[in-house]
Amino acid sequence: MRQIKKIIRGVAKAFGVLRIYHFFLAWGTSAIYGHPSRKIKVVGVTGTKGKSTVVELLNSILTSAGEMVVLSSSNRFQVGEKSWDNNTGNTMPGRGKIQKLLRDGVKAGCSYGIVEVVSEGIVQHRNKFIDFDIAVFIGLHPEHIESHGSLEKYREAKLSFFRDVKEHSKKKNKKFVLNKNNEHGKYFAEIAGDDAVFYGTYGGPLTIAGDFNRENAAAAVEVARIFGISEDVIEKALQKFPGVPGRMEFIQEEPFRVVVDYAHTPDSLEIVYRNLKSGGGGLICVLGSAGGGRDKWKRPKLGKIASENCREIILTDEDPFDEDPVQILKEIKSGISNSKIQTSNVYEILDRKEAIRKAVELARDGDTVIVTGKGSEKYIRVRNGKRIPWSDRNAVLETLDKK
Repeated sequence: MRQIKKIIRGVAKAFGVLRIYHFFLAWGTSAIYGHPSRKIKVVGVTGTKGKSTVVELLNSILTSAGEMVVLSSSNRFQVGEKSWDNNTGNTMPGRGKIQKLLRDGVKAGCSYGIVEVVSEGIVQHRNKFIDFDIAVFIGLHPEHIESHGSLEKYREAKLSFFRDVKEHSKKKNKKFVLNKNNEHGKYFAEIAGDDAVFYGTYGGPLTIAGDFNRENAAAAVEVARIFGISEDVIEKALQKFPGVPGRMEFIQEEPFRVVVDYAHTPDSLEIVYRNLKSGGGGLICVLGSAGGGRDKWKRPKLGKIASENCREIILTDEDPFDEDPVQILKEIKSGISNSKIQTSNVYEILDRKEAIRKAVELARDGDTVIVTGKGSEKYIRVRNGKRIPWSDRNAVLETLDKK
């Protein structure tokens, strides 16, 4: 039955039926909920990595300014003071969910909406008929290549979001906030034209770690400035911002650090490792890679990056879906350079809890244990659509408690 559904879906996609379906569903849900995005200021944040952090940073600034915010991110939803987990399984939920969320925000008295916008959601028109005031591009790196077909097609999906805002958003004084440090920014700047606003790196006080988070902070700051938020409010909000669960989250600082991060692409993994290495000590790295045909090309690259940065590597399960998890580990291991790390320092432990336990066991004073790939995700996804409850953070805390 699953195979038959897959065939039917493929045929529908080939004839453009799905695009038409998604388009009219987006239009219909916007109409049903009274076109709520026209009644508040809405920001859409897109890019490969850092979207959730930018969304939360901006939310922190706006709420510090006394504003009510409705928010949709991969981690959670928010309407004013009410917040709950995003358990939909989608970073960007369906059209009805987003439109209802914005409608609820309007009813609750929210003045601002912040939406995390992803490429596959754009392809399914989940951004359509949301009248954005500001579109934010925070950077592009190889991801979802097998899903979209190429890096160029992946970029094109992001670009179509900018075009839609430029051509169809009914808001006046639309702005496009762009990361000037990313090589793909020029394509987005062509669409933005005179409405482009560029940002670089935030130089003020910041609690969260990582140079990349200074770029994320700069994006949020630029949006806040466009909305007229004072510099004093911005600075105070960023100083007290606690970070996003599962994004460079320090579970323990002494006698060795233990960090959980969502990094699951070669670029993000390398950036996280580089930032953590600057703190001294050795890196003990727990990592895997998602199955389900999701970017198989990156698996050897993840192994190569780990071998170049980690003293010990523990390869483990992540989200195998319908793939053989042992084969996934083999593909990651194929990229590990024996000239960079001793074979005896590479472990294959499928049980993720046991892998974390092993990493903590190997850690010495001053070292850093870094667990990547899951972040704050609440499930491990296995065969036949089954989801196993999971938390990297809880697994780390349980291991540390026993130690």
